[in-house]
Amino acid sequence: MPRAKTSVPSRHRRKKILKAAKGYYGGKHKLLKTAKESVEKALSYSYRDRKKRVGQFRRLWITRINAAVRNEGLSYSKFIDGLNKKNIQINRKILADMAVNDPEGFKSLVQQVTS
Repeated sequence: MPRAKTSVPSRHRRKKILKAAKGYYGGKHKLLKTAKESVEKALSYSYRDRKKRVGQFRRLWITRINAAVRNEGLSYSKFIDGLNKKNIQINRKILADMAVNDPEGFKSLVQQVTS
C-alpha cells in the first residue's frame, strides 16, 4: 500500500489560518501556532458579538423612542403600556424609525395612546 502524503492538504490548512490572520500584529500573522490561537479567539468574539448586536440595537431603539415620547410629555414605559392596552402591535425598530423620520406620524400615535 502506498504511503499517503498529506503535504498539499496540510499546506492548505496552514495557509487558510495564516490568510485569516492577515493584518494581525507581530508574530500573530506569521507564526502558525499564535495565528491559530488568534484566529480562534477572533472567531469566538465575532460569534458572540453578532448575538450582542441585537441587544445593542434594541437599546438604541428604546433610547430613541424614549426621547421622542418625553417630548410629548409621556414616559417610555407608559407609552409601551398604552400601546399594549390599545392592542397596537408595532415593534420598537419601526417605532424608533417613526420617531426619527416621521415625527408627525409618531405624534399621532402618542395621541392615540393617551386618549
